[in-house]
Amino acid sequence: MQPALSKRLGAELLGTFWLVFGGCGSAIFAAKFYAPAGVADAQGTEVGIGHLGVSLAFGLTVLTMAYAVGHVSGGHFNPAVTIGLWAARRFDNVRDLFAYIGAQVVGGLLAGACLWGLAKSAKGSGSMVGNMAANGYGDNSPGGYSMWAVLLAEVLLTAFFLFVILGVTTKHAPAGFGPLAIGLTLTLIHLISIPISNTSVNPARSTAVAFFNGAGAPGQLWLFWVAPIVGALIAGWSYEAITGIDASAEDVSGSLAK
Repeated sequence: MQPALSKRLGAELLGTFWLVFGGCGSAIFAAKFYAPAGVADAQGTEVGIGHLGVSLAFGLTVLTMAYAVGHVSGGHFNPAVTIGLWAARRFDNVRDLFAYIGAQVVGGLLAGACLWGLAKSAKGSGSMVGNMAANGYGDNSPGGYSMWAVLLAEVLLTAFFLFVILGVTTKHAPAGFGPLAIGLTLTLIHLISIPISNTSVNPARSTAVAFFNGAGAPGQLWLFWVAPIVGALIAGWSYEAITGIDASAEDVSGSLAK
C-alpha cells in the first residue's frame, strides 16, 4: 500500500535537504581547506577534498537517502527526476507531481539557509556572496563556459541520469541495487561537470543556494530549471522507444529501494 501523500512529501523534503546540505556543504566547507600553518609553511597544508570529494558527497547523499526513504516516496529529491518519471508514465498523479516539486524546493531552501548560517558563523568569514556553491555560466562558471555549453551539458547529463533511474527502477533490474547505481551516476555526473557549471541536474539544488549566493546566480537560475527539465523530458519520452521496455505500470513513488 502506498504511503499517505504527507509522508511521501516529508520524505522528499528530508531527502532533498540532505542532498543540498551534504553536497553543497562539502563544496562550501571542505573542497578547499587548509590545516593550521606550521613554521615551514606559513599558508598551511591543503587538506580539502577537492572536486573528487564533492562529487562523492553528492552521490552519497542520494545513495543514503534513497535507501533510507526511497521506499516511502520513491526517492526523487529532484524536480527533474519527478518530471522525467511523469513523462515516462511512471508517476501519473499530476497533483502529486507539483506537491513533490514543492516539497523538494522547500527542503533545498531550508538546507541552503542552514549552510548560509553556518558559513556566516565562521570567524573571519566575511561576505558569503559568490561562495555558496551556486551554479552558473559565463563569469559564474568555474571554468568560464558559455551559456550554450552549460545548457548542453545540463540537458545531456540530466537525460542520462534519468535513463539510469528509469532502468534501475524496473522489475528487470537486479533488486536492491537501484540506489547504488543512481548514487554512482550522480557522482560521475559531478566528476564531469563541476568545472562546467558547478553541476546542477537538479533545479531544487540550484534554487537552494542561488539567492544566498547572489553574485548573479539568481539571474541565471532559469537555465538550471529549463535544462534539467528538458533533459528529463527527453529521457522520459524516449526510454521505452530506445529500450523496448514498457514499465508504465511500475509507479515510482514508493518503490526505489525495492
